[in-house]
Amino acid sequence: MSILFISDLHLDAAHPEGLERFTEFVAHRALDAEALYVLGDLFEAWVGDDEDDPGFMPVLDAFSRLRHAGVPCFFMHGNRDFLIGDAFATETGCRLLDEYAVVELAGEQALLTHGDLLCIDDKPYMALRAMVRDPAWQRDFLAKPLHERRALARELRERSQSETATKTDDIMDVNQHTVEETMRRFRVGTLIHGHTHRPGVHRFDLDARQVQRIVLGAWYEQGSVLSWDRGRFALETLPD
Repeated sequence: MSILFISDLHLDAAHPEGLERFTEFVAHRALDAEALYVLGDLFEAWVGDDEDDPGFMPVLDAFSRLRHAGVPCFFMHGNRDFLIGDAFATETGCRLLDEYAVVELAGEQALLTHGDLLCIDDKPYMALRAMVRDPAWQRDFLAKPLHERRALARELRERSQSETATKTDDIMDVNQHTVEETMRRFRVGTLIHGHTHRPGVHRFDLDARQVQRIVLGAWYEQGSVLSWDRGRFALETLPD
């Protein structure tokens, strides 16, 4: 059985085709997996665990199927769903991970992260991240009525899209020095992340050994999954 890693699904109740792609992935791939890791941005936006939009029920049902099948599921916050909390974890059976998590694969360690912490050259985004990750900001936000939180989330998305349109590609990508320092700190030879929407495998030398950074793709048009099976990684694009 393989271990599966996905990220940046950006599921939205207003776009049922994305929800269907995820439920089909669970039914045809994840139910037979040894484990599933979701590395953030499962949702386009998540405004709190009291979210009651019935459009999200297929996602919750899919996680329930995984739980009943005995497939462990691990979830890491992204920049769109950082408000997922313990109630969501209890309902879905997902285990919440810290912003960096090390997993052991056949004796080798790999570091998992959403990826935004590696993009330190994007100063406006890093400032926004610091604001919305502040516990006081989150308490104030979650105290607002659900409809008001949804409206604020739309405003934040529109602001992000407007700012992104003016940024160069290199600013929105990872900082190589930060990548190397992070891999040194955790003493790993493999780093797996999403966020940048630039799927690929990047191999480079670090301290006299070859290491790799594997980037997961986004699910806007096609699914992207990284599988680990029999000691090998395979980065795949799911068929339509």
